[in-house]
Amino acid sequence: MNVAAQVRAQIQQLVADGLNRARAAGELSLGRDVAPAEIQVERPKDRAHGDWATNAAMVLAREARTAPRQIAEAVVRHLDPQGTLVERAEVAGPGFINFFLKEEWLAAVLRGILAAGPDYGKVDVGRGQRVLVEFVSANPTGPLNVVSARHATVGDVLAEVLEWAGFSVDREFYVNDAGNQVRMLGAAMDVRVRQLLGEDAELPEGAYPGEYLIDIAREYIAQYGAHDRPQGPPPWVGAAEVQPADGDNDDEEPAAPSRKWRHDPVYEAWLDRLARFAVERIVEGQKAVLRQYRVEFDRWFHESEVRAAGGPEAVVERLRQAGHAYEADGAVWLRSTAFGDDKDRVLVKRDGNFTYIVPDVAYHVNKFERGYHHLINLLGRDHYGYHVRLKAALAALGFNPDALEIIYLQMVHLVRGGQEVRMSKRRGEFVTMADFLKEVSVDAARWFFLMRSTDSELDFDLDLANLQTSDNPVYYVQYAHARICSIFRQAKAAGFAVEGAGPGARCGGSVAGPGGELLRKLAGSPDAGGRAGARRGPHRLTRYAHEVASGFHSFYTHCRVLGEDAGLSAARLALCAATRQVLANALAIMGINAPEEM
Repeated sequence: MNVAAQVRAQIQQLVADGLNRARAAGELSLGRDVAPAEIQVERPKDRAHGDWATNAAMVLAREARTAPRQIAEAVVRHLDPQGTLVERAEVAGPGFINFFLKEEWLAAVLRGILAAGPDYGKVDVGRGQRVLVEFVSANPTGPLNVVSARHATVGDVLAEVLEWAGFSVDREFYVNDAGNQVRMLGAAMDVRVRQLLGEDAELPEGAYPGEYLIDIAREYIAQYGAHDRPQGPPPWVGAAEVQPADGDNDDEEPAAPSRKWRHDPVYEAWLDRLARFAVERIVEGQKAVLRQYRVEFDRWFHESEVRAAGGPEAVVERLRQAGHAYEADGAVWLRSTAFGDDKDRVLVKRDGNFTYIVPDVAYHVNKFERGYHHLINLLGRDHYGYHVRLKAALAALGFNPDALEIIYLQMVHLVRGGQEVRMSKRRGEFVTMADFLKEVSVDAARWFFLMRSTDSELDFDLDLANLQTSDNPVYYVQYAHARICSIFRQAKAAGFAVEGAGPGARCGGSVAGPGGELLRKLAGSPDAGGRAGARRGPHRLTRYAHEVASGFHSFYTHCRVLGEDAGLSAARLALCAATRQVLANALAIMGINAPEEM
């Protein structure tokens, strides 16, 4: 058990014992004993409020029918901190109990960090439970963009944080390589092929306008030629305009009139070949840029796999058998209102095609069947509300809907020179992730994408991200790590025993003043990682790392590390070693380099 966890457990036990003694003495009218696990213990933001604090008195006030402050005062009277790291406790405000610890706890923190090394900060709350984090999952119809980069960062770091918390985590990318978007990709490829062959061809309505398809079409011609291209006009030329009926579109919302292509099996086979070729090349590009971005997936799962295995048909049949699917107006509907949705949802449209949700439900059934205890999906804000119908379908199939968690990420705005850089995928003009990484380092990109919570829109300041000064937060943190490495090089050159900066090092001279404040920040590493995972907020790691770096820079400014007092120098070197380890661990979780020189 790390020192912070040990202290928390001691305080929980102290408070529970104090409450139960006060009850036994007739000072509290609680009708039961309180267990230590019920006591919430947190670190106060203000150091003047102690090292740890609890609001247990306020939580129990209603049950005890007693004012919170009166409960807190009774607890403090009955505290017995003997044999613990607690020095004293004080009642504050409406009923908080603030705990002040003995200085020896800081020495224990220091020794604990140096002993644990790269494992410091790890906890085992997950106990090996299997978690699948699905993220990015961009359509295979174009290159990844900067929004994908944010998803990649948050998903990858969240998975890493959960691994540090003791969960068994897999990362997965879902490739939507089936459905109408792939058909439209094939249509766009057909136009680009014909244009390269000198024909006058225009993109049909809804086809992808990006010029990246010109290069892929050129590659297709070079590899396969175009001799098997069907002759005559494509099936969308002269297509009639049709108005979709209720339940005929995937999102089940009113849609604008569309074009009904004429049925041409030869042309459809040609479009499918083009689409498959394009999907393969686009996914290769997505994998390459994600690899450059230090994101590796355990599996790329294709929608075509789900369809080939009969997953969608099995889902609809299971829902029918369970009595949760019914027919109306020529379509098959899910009775999702019985499971918390605001309306029933179409499963099979009038034309016999599945709506988007059916293969998606089949995919999630597959996830559960692979033995995962918890599923986490990262989606864009344009999908907001989708979780309601997805959870309803899973509940109808007998799965625990609470085992699925969906995190919605807000938009990204690139800012240069104080002005927003406009992006528009609809016009085919957007900033690709690959181009973005030519301008911004991977380290800076990952840090900046993590700085804001997932429910906040992000203004990415390109100018700030490229600054090589302390104004740039990632530079500021990396510089703290590099500065410590420099101190150790100087210490070694000056003949100091740097190997003494280990678990057995003298600690006493490092726990007072700025050194003590820095140690208090280092003690928070397990909590920072734990909160980042439990609250799905990896942005907390950037805040914590910056606080540690700030604490170190302050310590270095006020305390001479290498001085005439060999013992004091050894103690301060030990503190430097612990700080370097905590920074390196935090940066490693975030997938950011910890440079030794800058």
